Parts: sequence; structure tokens; C-alpha cells
Amino acid sequence: MKRRLAVAAVLILLTATASMPFATRVLPRIVQIAYEIERRGIVYSWGGGHAERPGPSKGTCKGYKGRIKPCPAAKTRGLDCSGFARWVYALAHGEDVLGPGNTNDHVRRMRRVDSAPVPGDLVFFGKITKKTVRTHHVGIYLGQGKMMNAPETGAVVRIDDIARLKNFAGFYRY
Repeated sequence: MKRRLAVAAVLILLTATASMPFATRVLPRIVQIAYEIERRGIVYSWGGGHAERPGPSKGTCKGYKGRIKPCPAAKTRGLDCSGFARWVYALAHGEDVLGPGNTNDHVRRMRRVDSAPVPGDLVFFGKITKKTVRTHHVGIYLGQGKMMNAPETGAVVRIDDIARLKNFAGFYRY
């Protein structure tokens, strides 16, 4: 009798959890933090997020090639793509694991994911070989071909299709 009850309980649990909507699953902490930041409407700022501590900061006009002229970064408190990834990872890990560098520096601290990426991995764009690293963008992978990123001057942190950008370089995990 006890065995039948145990089997029945397992079948009920399996049926109940299998029928739960996909949206109710628990997202990885990195993705949860990314969504919390996205809701704040933080603007893009070239070089933003690279102060001594992770988080929004005024950017820099050094190396700026954006379409908005004159460069607004030095007057804009916000995040660029690597500043966004740095802040999310610092909040998720409890320390500044990516550091103040740019996408080239960050990808060097990660390991490439050759099999299936998972939400929370970083997705890099550019060219990465054994000898050279020349990346130009990074986003946080959300799954289903989507990423959260700080895309460009004049935009806010948002969700985009990974296919929107050229030069996909791969998924990386800390």
C-alpha cells in the first residue's frame, strides 16, 4: 500500500511540474539581475561602467565613433556593453570578476562554451582566434536567440536578437 501511494505521489508531482508554464521556472541569478537593471532604463554611455567600481558612471569620448555628435559620453551617466556585463557579473558573483577593462579584456577571463550555451553566459561579437582577440560587443545570453545588452549611443539597456549583430564570436562562461 505504501509503495502504491509513493508511486501515485511521484506521478502526481511529475504531471504537475511537467504542466507548469515555462515562464515560472527560476532564472539564473545573472539573468535576474540583468532584467532588474533593464527595468531601470539606464542609458548607453561610451565607456560607462568602467569607473573604479562596477555600475553606471560617466563615460569617455576617447575612441568614440558613435553617430551622435558631439560625443555625449563625458556628460552621460550610464553603461556601455562591457560596463553592463561587468556590473551584472559583479552583482551576481559578489565581486568584480570581470574587472574594469573592455570586451577584449573580459573575454580573456572567460572560457568558451562549445556546446549548448545557457542563460547567463556572455555572447561576444568580433574576431577571436588563438593569437588575437578583437571584440566589439558583448551581451548577456537570455536563451532562445536573445541577449540583454547596452547596444549604442542613444539607446537604453534592452533585449535584442543575437542575429541583429554581425561577427558573432561565440558564447563564453565565467
